[in-house]
Amino acid sequence: MRGYFGVGVEGISKSGNLGNLMRSAHAFGASFFFTINDAIDMREVEGTDTSGGSAHMPFYRYKKVKDLVLPRDCTLVGVELIDSASALPSFRHPLRGAYVLGPEKGELSKELVKRCDHLVKIPAKFCVNVGVAGAITIYDRMISLGQFAERPVRVGGIRP
Repeated sequence: MRGYFGVGVEGISKSGNLGNLMRSAHAFGASFFFTINDAIDMREVEGTDTSGGSAHMPFYRYKKVKDLVLPRDCTLVGVELIDSASALPSFRHPLRGAYVLGPEKGELSKELVKRCDHLVKIPAKFCVNVGVAGAITIYDRMISLGQFAERPVRVGGIRP
């Protein structure tokens, strides 16, 4: 895949969700991972991130949005189910991007939304689990920027 990406989450409070998101980020080749204002005991995350993602990619913990530091020319993309966000299937992913998701029982802070270069939403009837949302977003990036052949389409479905 071309470029690089990082994954982060703001205000996460469940270690299982953080571990799940870190595992997905690691599996899909994230270059770094970050949290903003987390309420996590990292010892609890180790049991849920079974790939050991924090040992294989840089992991940054920021106390406040204003502390967030991204690589030069890195585009910040907020993932949030709000009307003003672009639908993920129509979004052109940046070559150098960091994707940030909101907490389990809330949304991205207004301060973080203002800092985002883009906002995207997963076209679903309601919010999905933060780990699932992260995996869907990262997978969409891989499909969009990866060098995969187009899927063959067959009229009438699969042959018996």
